[in-house]
Amino acid sequence: MKRILLGGAVVFMMMFGMLALAQTDSTASKPLTEQTEAAVELAGNTEAEAGDASVSELIGEEDMQAIEDISEGGGFHTQLKTKFIEGSAGFMSLVALTLILGLAFCIERIIYLTLSEINAKKLLTDIETKVNAGDVEGAKSICRETRGPVASVCYQGLMHIRENMDDIERSVVSYGSVQAAKLEKGCSWITLFIAIAPSLGFLGTVIGMVMAFDQIQEAGDISPTIVAEGMKVALITTIFGIIVALILQVFYNYILTKIEHLTSQMEESAVTLLDIIMKAKKG
Repeated sequence: MKRILLGGAVVFMMMFGMLALAQTDSTASKPLTEQTEAAVELAGNTEAEAGDASVSELIGEEDMQAIEDISEGGGFHTQLKTKFIEGSAGFMSLVALTLILGLAFCIERIIYLTLSEINAKKLLTDIETKVNAGDVEGAKSICRETRGPVASVCYQGLMHIRENMDDIERSVVSYGSVQAAKLEKGCSWITLFIAIAPSLGFLGTVIGMVMAFDQIQEAGDISPTIVAEGMKVALITTIFGIIVALILQVFYNYILTKIEHLTSQMEESAVTLLDIIMKAKKG
């Protein structure tokens, strides 16, 4: 769980870091850290040699402005908020709502599936001990006190222990299907949000392009300044939508892995339980 959350955070940081980098002044000739070091070094030299000469005069107004922007600029959350606003609050709010609802369903499923995991081998060993001793009620009590679908399937088999093996097997298989459906409850909503997120992003792209053409029509001229606003909305909404879909997809795959594990555990436990009951009937 921690690795998945960390992975989602890394994806966010990488994507928005690239956006922030793309908007950096392209005329800067040195990395930002080198500019800062140069400013400090030149400031020391100035104090020793030039006296009243300012640092801004030595390193240039553009470089000085870049240093001031970084020193006054916010962190990652500020960049995220800025891009959110620039991407049109209406569509970005829908994308954020999709992320929140999708994560809510993912977290609910992960908690449910995690609580459903038990030590199936120990459970079946305890059941076998009770059944071999003729204490069927004790075996049922163990199943009732144990959480998860495996214990429920075993309890269903023990409920029909007096019947023939075909009826017991039919009951166990049927109830196993019911428990498998409970494990997958809510997954359809997660897939829906995975599909909606990029769709909202693409819808924002189309609307951003329409905005750009409207601005061109009003101005009667095609220039980067006129088109930039609409194109920015188009690209930002698309990026956010794809990122949301990627995050939810990672969680969804993790959930599917846990469901497959529990389903396999139920099937294996059902076969073992039928063997235990068959031996008890023969004995």
